[in-house]
Amino acid sequence: MMTLLAQESGVNPILWIVLLVMLGVMGVFGFFVLIFIPIYGKLWFQAYMSRADVGFLHLIGMGFRRVNQNVIVTAKIMAVQAGLDISREVGISTTRLEAHYLAGGNVMTVLNAIIAAHRATIDLDFDRAAAIDLAGRDVLDAVRTSVHPKVIDCPDPQRSGKTTLSAIAKDGIELRVRTRVTVRTNLEQLIGGATEDTVIARVGEGIITSIGSATTHSEVLENPDRITKAVLERGLDAHTAFEIVSIDIADIDVGENIGARLQADQAEADTRVARAKAESRRAEAIASEQEMKASVAENRARLVMAEAEVPRAMADAFRSGNLHQSNGGGE
Repeated sequence: MMTLLAQESGVNPILWIVLLVMLGVMGVFGFFVLIFIPIYGKLWFQAYMSRADVGFLHLIGMGFRRVNQNVIVTAKIMAVQAGLDISREVGISTTRLEAHYLAGGNVMTVLNAIIAAHRATIDLDFDRAAAIDLAGRDVLDAVRTSVHPKVIDCPDPQRSGKTTLSAIAKDGIELRVRTRVTVRTNLEQLIGGATEDTVIARVGEGIITSIGSATTHSEVLENPDRITKAVLERGLDAHTAFEIVSIDIADIDVGENIGARLQADQAEADTRVARAKAESRRAEAIASEQEMKASVAENRARLVMAEAEVPRAMADAFRSGNLHQSNGGGE
């Protein structure tokens, strides 16, 4: 029939087919537009008016990919309003935001962290922020800590249950110290860097070592800052996610005389050892005495037995004639 119409109108049949295909495509496109405009029209218009560079077809594609369009559009608008680069080549593009969302990341947290870093003139691009977020770290808290350093108690009562560190100087006096460590986040080492627990452990170890190397506890009480300086010089924040700003002695108390107590305990132990050795020697002497008494009794018995053999031997001699009684002549 199309051929007859083409022949009657004098138009090439192939042109008619092309026109019909185009009309069909436009009809299908118009049908989808009528369906999706009520759903995504408001978001697209909001993004368009904010110059967020989010296409209508991209919004439809997000729906098929199960991406929350509200989150992506809001993030792009926030980036535009904050003056961030949203170019498709190197900026915070819609594709990058969508990829981070599909990877399980928190898009809004990443955007808030980048905006906070941008306002604080901290170098933090989208790729690094997304990597930190996917690594399980709170990137927004990391940026805040980098801007406003936080204070960590050493030791931390919530982690260890202890309120002070116990260290002993060379004179044997115990010192109980409580310190406060001020740290800021090191964004370059946040991925793979050690956490707060490592910083607390290193600082505690450094303080105990510094106090232990002091000749007397009075030196530590007179100059407590020498401890913090010695600890800071060791570079305890190496390979950690933090940079130590300062270490301050919050409280220091004198404890027990551990050296004297250890000496008393050692003397008591030496006394017990000496008593044990003396008791052992006394027991050995008693045993030796008993052995000598038994030997005397045994020799005495042998003597009695020997004395009993003398009359018997004399009687045997008389009977055998080997022994004669002497007369007055003296033969």
